[in-house]
Amino acid sequence: MAACSTGGTGSRDEGAARTDEIAATAPTPSVSASAGPQSAERVDPIALLKADPKIGERFKGDLKPCVADAYPVDASYGNLTNSAAPDVVVNVMTCGDAVGIGTYVYRKQNDRYENVFMTEDAAVYATIDRGDLIVTKQVYAKGDPVAYPSGEDVITYRWSGNRFTQHDWVHNDYSRAVGDGTEPAPSEPPAN
Repeated sequence: MAACSTGGTGSRDEGAARTDEIAATAPTPSVSASAGPQSAERVDPIALLKADPKIGERFKGDLKPCVADAYPVDASYGNLTNSAAPDVVVNVMTCGDAVGIGTYVYRKQNDRYENVFMTEDAAVYATIDRGDLIVTKQVYAKGDPVAYPSGEDVITYRWSGNRFTQHDWVHNDYSRAVGDGTEPAPSEPPAN
């Protein structure tokens, strides 16, 4: 800004604006109990998975620790279903390369957790974003190595009534240029 006066300090010649009257009339923001950070009752995600009747016995049998008693499982807590207790999102991965192989959402009902969403696909992972369930699935073309998928699908789900419904879908194609600008060599199919 330019000021009309010479020798002054520009637009601040009149001094700072008074704030005491404005502050006295400004509304004080109120914080509701649901707006702030919530504490989540931690659950044992392995126990949830093993007790889940919707998950097949083969999958449960393959669910083993990678090292000692460390399972390849992530758990996130948040509000997805408008339940009184935080919902739990459980992602199961492979030990070697941490590729997602299953995503599950549990909702607390009558003092127990119920599976309200699941997808068991290769390279799947879910997160909670502002009350939405975001499921990312890597997309592989024929010959893509595990480290270099061709793209990804990002699907947004919202709780509607008593189930999740798809709200949005985005597909991203990845660049094939890696490091020095060359495309990674496709993996060879196994010999028969």
